[in-house]
Amino acid sequence: MTADDVTREILAAFPATDHVVASGGAFFFNDPSRHFPFATLVVNDEYDLHSDLNRDGVYRLNIGVGKATFQALFPPTAERVEHDFTALDRLLPHPNYGSMYWLCVLNPSEATFERLRPLLAEAWALSLERYGDREPAEG
Repeated sequence: MTADDVTREILAAFPATDHVVASGGAFFFNDPSRHFPFATLVVNDEYDLHSDLNRDGVYRLNIGVGKATFQALFPPTAERVEHDFTALDRLLPHPNYGSMYWLCVLNPSEATFERLRPLLAEAWALSLERYGDREPAEG
């Protein structure tokens, strides 16, 4: 899937999403102040250098899930687990925001994206709990 495919899928699944494009990435909000997205799609290394996103066609989908879901996917361990944050089509904790229960995938395949749909739905629902009753930001 391309980054555009992922964006279209998110907007189709969650039509009330406030979609903002900035710095070449896409940010998906319910937060009317646009401070806390429920998902992001980044295409360059502007904010971190862990994923080597400056490779041709490489992007990273980031999703903020709940603690229980995150820990079920990435159980806390006594040892520090090393991840290859440059690996394509692999579900990983976010290299910077994993401690805040964000996960990520570089260039998800269609099969992997199907696995991500319930995680995106959870992120959307968590965002609605926080911001769903507020007026959307103008602009």
